[in-house]
Amino acid sequence: MGQDTMSLQEKKTSPDNRQQGNVPPIFVVGVWRSGTTLLYTLLNQHPDIRLFYEGDLPVLWPMYHVPWSRKTWVEKWEYWNAGVSRHDLDPARLTDPVNSLAEAYEMAGMEYARQKGATVWGCKSPSYYNRLVTLAREFPKARFIVIWRDPEEICSSAIRAAASGLWFRRPGMTHKALLASETLRRQCKRLRSMGVSFHQIYYRDLVNDTEKTMRGICEFLNVPFTPAVTVLNKADRSAVFPGAHHSLAKSNKIVSRKEPVGPLPPGLVDKILRYKALWKAKVGDEWLLCQRFTEVGETKPGIWERTTDQLWYLALRVWDSAPQVCFSLLPTSVWHLYRKIKYKDPEWVHAQLTNKPSTLRNDSRETQPCLHSPKAPTEKRLSSPELQTHAKTE
Repeated sequence: MGQDTMSLQEKKTSPDNRQQGNVPPIFVVGVWRSGTTLLYTLLNQHPDIRLFYEGDLPVLWPMYHVPWSRKTWVEKWEYWNAGVSRHDLDPARLTDPVNSLAEAYEMAGMEYARQKGATVWGCKSPSYYNRLVTLAREFPKARFIVIWRDPEEICSSAIRAAASGLWFRRPGMTHKALLASETLRRQCKRLRSMGVSFHQIYYRDLVNDTEKTMRGICEFLNVPFTPAVTVLNKADRSAVFPGAHHSLAKSNKIVSRKEPVGPLPPGLVDKILRYKALWKAKVGDEWLLCQRFTEVGETKPGIWERTTDQLWYLALRVWDSAPQVCFSLLPTSVWHLYRKIKYKDPEWVHAQLTNKPSTLRNDSRETQPCLHSPKAPTEKRLSSPELQTHAKTE
C-alpha cells in the first residue's frame, strides 16, 4: 500500500499520562488540496480521537513570546479564525495561565476531546507543512500523519478551486503548491533523524482502499480499528469552513475522482515533470510520493530555474507569514479597527467562517461582540480555502 511508518518513540499513551493531562497530539498534514479534509473527517469518527479542523494556533506562535498577547490567547485565537466557536469550546474552561504554545494548545485540545469522551486530541491543517519539526519540538511525543498526492492533481485542484476561491487566485499558488511538497519531504526527513513518530499515506490509497489505509493508521496510532473510520455518512463537519471546495469531503461517499491534467498550463506541466525528474534522481523510492510517479521528465530543472523558483517560493512564504506575526504581536483592537475599515464590519470575517456565534465577550477591552445580527453584511461568502488562511491575506 506504500505506507511508511516511523515509530521510534513511544506510540501508546499511558493511563498515567492521560490522568496527568500529558497526552501527545496527532497532527494530520499535507499540502493544500491533498486530501487532508477527507482524512480528518474519517479520523474524527473514531470514538477515541478528536481533531481540530485547521485550528492553526501554532501559526500564531509569536503570541506566546510576549506577555500581553499570551494573556489574551483565547480571544486572539477566536478573532483569528473563529477557532474557539467553530469547535464549540467554552472560553471559561480555558482560563488557566499558560506560558507556552504547547500548554495552550494541549489545554484546548484536551477540552475538545473531553466533549466527545475521546482520549486523544490533535489537529489537521495544511498550514503545518513547513513546521513539522517545530511542532515536534513543542510536543516531543506528538505523532504525525502525512498525506501525499501527485503534484499534477494538487495543482489542477487548486486551479479548479480558484473559480470560487479568492485565496487560490493569488499569484504563485500552483508554484507554492509544487515546491511545498519538497518542503514537506524535508520536514519528514528531519523528523526521521529526530526519531519522531510519523506515518505516511498516499491519497489514491485512501480513496481506493479506504479500509486498508485506515487500518494502517489505527495500528500506527495504537487505537482499535472501527468501521466508522471508513465511511462519511455520520461525520460531524460542523467545524469545517463553508464553501464548494469541500463538496466531496462533505458528501456521504468517498469519491475516487482523479483530477484531470487538462486544465494545467503547458508550462506548468513541463515544470512539474522536470521537478519530478529531479526528485526521483535525488531521493528515488525513499520518498513515498516518488514511488507513485507514473511519469517523470526527461530533463531536470537547471540551476538558474531552481534558484529563481526558490526565491519566488521564499517570497510567497514570507507573504503568508508576515500577517501571522503581525496579528500575534499587535493588540486585537488594531485588527478590529482594520477589519472595520476594510469590511465596514469588524466581525464580517467571523460571519464568513461559521454560523456559530462568537465567544468574544461583550465587555472585552480589545474587541466588540461578534453577533450575527440582521444588519450584518450580505456580501458574497468567502470560499473555504480563502477562509482557512483568510487572516494571512490581510
